[in-house]
Amino acid sequence: MERTEALKKIALLIGKDLRKLAHEHKITVFREGKTNKGWAGHTIERYLGLPLNSSQSPNFGSWELKTISLKHLKNKDLSIKETMAITMIDPYNVERTKFEDSHLLTKLKKIVIAARIWEGKDEKSSMLHSVRTFDLDNPEIYEQIKADYDLVREAIIKKGFSSLTGRMGVFIQPRTKGPGHGSTSRAFYARTSFLKKIFHIQQL
Repeated sequence: MERTEALKKIALLIGKDLRKLAHEHKITVFREGKTNKGWAGHTIERYLGLPLNSSQSPNFGSWELKTISLKHLKNKDLSIKETMAITMIDPYNVERTKFEDSHLLTKLKKIVIAARIWEGKDEKSSMLHSVRTFDLDNPEIYEQIKADYDLVREAIIKKGFSSLTGRMGVFIQPRTKGPGHGSTSRAFYARTSFLKKIFHIQQL
């Protein structure tokens, strides 16, 4: 599916409850008492007719679909709720791959980002707020993300995979990903400050 076609189709969901759509498409929202964090993204993928995908290639061939959560602040404004997972970090691959050939760059080149409103841990409802595109074509942003990747790569080469910490990176950070604290898996995440930059605003 072309990105422009997907964008139009996702736009039809704005203002609608993704939780109901998840039920229609038989997407698991809770598993063993825990929230399936990717349920909203999986719901939109199914809505677009795509099988669920967790590979390191863009899930639509030339572009990537991502979902982020927004939350209401005390003054009722909306803001970015949390960081956005981009792709898993394979230390063997990252150590041997320059940024220009990396999975991180492949994932970030062309994105569609669907923003939903997080209402609470029970996830009884979640309205789709907006959908936008992002292309990694701004030289300043490109160079900063490259610097963040190179920092992670250098740390893996010189100090080992276990030296990676969420304090690293300006726009992109390496963080643990997986069940529970003590997980050894790590992924590249877009910081909330970077997501605000993508949306061109401090608050939505």
